[in-house]
Amino acid sequence: MLSKSYSNLLDLLTGDFGTMKLENKRLSRVMTVPGNVNELETEQTQSVSLDSPSTITQDRMIIVANQLPIVASRGLDGTGWIFSYDEDSLLLQLRDGLSDDTEVFYVGSLLADVDSSEQDSVSQILLDSFKCVPTFLPADLCDRYFNGFCKKHLWPLFHYMLPLSAGDGGRFDRSLWEDYVSVNRLFAEKVIEVLNPDEDYVWIHDYHLMALPTFLRRRFHQLRMGFFLHSPFPSSEIYRTLPVREEIIRSLLNADLIGFHTFDYARHFLSCCSRMLGLEYQSKRGYLGLEYNGRTIGIKIMPVGVHVGRIELCIKHSEEEMKIAQLRQQFDGKSVLLGMDDLDLFQGISLKLLAMEQMLKQHETWRGRAVLVQIINSARSTGSDVQEMVSEIEEISQRINKEYGKPGYEPVVIIHRPVSATEKMAYYTTAECVVVTAVRDGLNLTPYEYIVCREGISRSESSADVASGPRKSMIVVSEFIGCSPSLSGAIRVNPWNVEATAEAMSAAISIGNSEKQLRHEKHYRYVSSHNVGYWARSFVQDLERSCSDHFRRNYWGTGLGFGFRVFSIDPNFKKLSFDAVESAYKVSQSRAILFDYDGTLMPKNCMSKRPSQEVISTLVTLCADSRNTIFVVSGRGKDSLSDWFSPCKKLGIAAEHGYFLRWPEKENWEICGHSTEFGWMQITEPVMKHYTEATDGSYMECKESALVWHHQDAHCDFGSTQAKEMLDHLESVLTNEPVVVKKGQFIVEVKPQGITKGMVAEKVFKSMEEKGKRADFVLCIGDDRSDEDMFETVENAASTELLSAKAAVFACTVEQKPSKAHFFVNDTDEVRLILDSLANLSHPSSSAS
Repeated sequence: MLSKSYSNLLDLLTGDFGTMKLENKRLSRVMTVPGNVNELETEQTQSVSLDSPSTITQDRMIIVANQLPIVASRGLDGTGWIFSYDEDSLLLQLRDGLSDDTEVFYVGSLLADVDSSEQDSVSQILLDSFKCVPTFLPADLCDRYFNGFCKKHLWPLFHYMLPLSAGDGGRFDRSLWEDYVSVNRLFAEKVIEVLNPDEDYVWIHDYHLMALPTFLRRRFHQLRMGFFLHSPFPSSEIYRTLPVREEIIRSLLNADLIGFHTFDYARHFLSCCSRMLGLEYQSKRGYLGLEYNGRTIGIKIMPVGVHVGRIELCIKHSEEEMKIAQLRQQFDGKSVLLGMDDLDLFQGISLKLLAMEQMLKQHETWRGRAVLVQIINSARSTGSDVQEMVSEIEEISQRINKEYGKPGYEPVVIIHRPVSATEKMAYYTTAECVVVTAVRDGLNLTPYEYIVCREGISRSESSADVASGPRKSMIVVSEFIGCSPSLSGAIRVNPWNVEATAEAMSAAISIGNSEKQLRHEKHYRYVSSHNVGYWARSFVQDLERSCSDHFRRNYWGTGLGFGFRVFSIDPNFKKLSFDAVESAYKVSQSRAILFDYDGTLMPKNCMSKRPSQEVISTLVTLCADSRNTIFVVSGRGKDSLSDWFSPCKKLGIAAEHGYFLRWPEKENWEICGHSTEFGWMQITEPVMKHYTEATDGSYMECKESALVWHHQDAHCDFGSTQAKEMLDHLESVLTNEPVVVKKGQFIVEVKPQGITKGMVAEKVFKSMEEKGKRADFVLCIGDDRSDEDMFETVENAASTELLSAKAAVFACTVEQKPSKAHFFVNDTDEVRLILDSLANLSHPSSSAS
């Protein structure tokens, strides 16, 4: 039977997420008003500022994950339910990083089969007693979501396994993606049941819920929302093989902060954003951020830590149960190497066993003395590959024990059964070295837990030997797991190199005690200070910082399905009103209209750059009105612009960003630069040629007044790196030259000093003033960074005597993005529409009255 929260899949297939139904709302504070939360702002929410102290103590945190931190079991009589917190759950432990008065709610699925008739009562108990909101999934949907899309598509791909054949996890199944989206939508509905968007923070965890940010952002544009990925994020070459790659990336970008364990994972994500969406990240005061539709999405790099107190408690219980003493007696006189891994294809258990075999083969001294204890946790998924792994592990271990074992000594001990937390801590405490040979893993907390166990509990509390004398530990760790960068004292290995791993294992148990002590002390300082509370506190602080101005900006969303995105703009930044422009145009007597060409009058992706006959006709009509002064202000060369706009005799043209200026009805070009010496080109051109030859896909553009290097068709990472190198190189060799070296979007440009589009606007206004026709109407439209100088000049001119005291000024950028302009239009089509409407209002050969 379907859960009551099951939604209509038809909406998903059509891309219409619609308005979600809300049922069983149990908290009176829940906001259920649909639409943009701008309508619900209060004085308190509007007072948030960048300099305000942390407000998390006054708000609620809603933590969303695939599973709730709850252990569920049937009552002793087989009826009813018994619930308790799962003390080993990361979701529960991270509360150490939150303020004591922070109210925390959990949303997730329950690891128990609850009949539909019991779901309402179970939900109420979990909400009232544990502040948990369960998401009940139909069994078939849950299987296709978790064992289907998550485990057959996302999990292998994120661990660098491609479905090269049907046997490698199977080809992409779009129906499984639809099920994944359905489940994420159900989670969104449950979040909304307890959500107050004006006060709450939402923290989403892991790859199971990567579609969730889109559902929540679509409903609440100003929601403060973070996402943390606990698995690796693959390189862009791997990730981009996923058919729904853009849908997932765009969904993650609907969060305000995206967290990763390591810089490598973050770098891969940023590379995907660059190559797929053309986004470039920036680093400001140590924080990484992506500019996306006026929003700055923070990128957080911080590995998860362990809960030291919880581990110490398990050690204490281990001592009380005499487990540590029993293990020390069992392995007396032996050097114990410990492996503790899930039964997972990527954990490299077989590689570890082969390395142990190689160590015993190469180092006879360890025969009879070294023991590898391999604890294998239960598999998280099922399939033929799991059984194959088990068979291979058994075969290798039996071979080693047969070859090198003897009565009373087994070099490999395989423990493939459920092991309690206290027993694990006992093994950690006993082991001289822990070995992790995972070929790919998001983080892997095994080394952290081992370090804490080897430190033991405080000397005053412990009576066991583990707390007496110097603490020592050694770690052999794969370089391909997330915790490796933080363990600088560990011996890092390539697990695929069995011989090198064997030598590392031998070296780890051969190193002197003083060296082991120093390495242990270094690791323990890190692990004890960077615990799970530190990680959670750091993430939440960065989330607050990323969301600090949410209620001071305007937001609106656009797009269908996973193409949905939210735009964020300053409250003073508005959509250009055609009616307002037309009204001001009608009553004005001296008008200045300035506009860029590429990306403004002409679409950037248009193959033919020549203006259409319709555009030429519109400009001719505008120029024919004697009250109008019309200028096209472009970065293009003067020859192209002269040819294209030859029918528009009364059109003013500024070429190469204003270095060349041709006034209306004039034939000659005026040079606006302060210098006509171009000796710097002889220095610049060889440098750009060198980088062009070294960077496939790049090219150099030679203008009369400037040189431009383009790298939009080069590999995004390499092109960006080369651009930065070239920028430094050119700034160094051109220090004493009268030029400016600038880096733009996929370009590096060198041009004379003082040449800007803003200078053109100032010249036009001064010329009109000298003729006694100070402008009382200004329309200025552009689309890129070079136009920002023009917008700034236009806005400043409104407060000077260059314009009429009552001038109507419209500085407008194309597309919604951060700009010095106060207005925007959506695209070049709207630019042409506004010019057409003004042309229809113009009167050829008319004179000012």
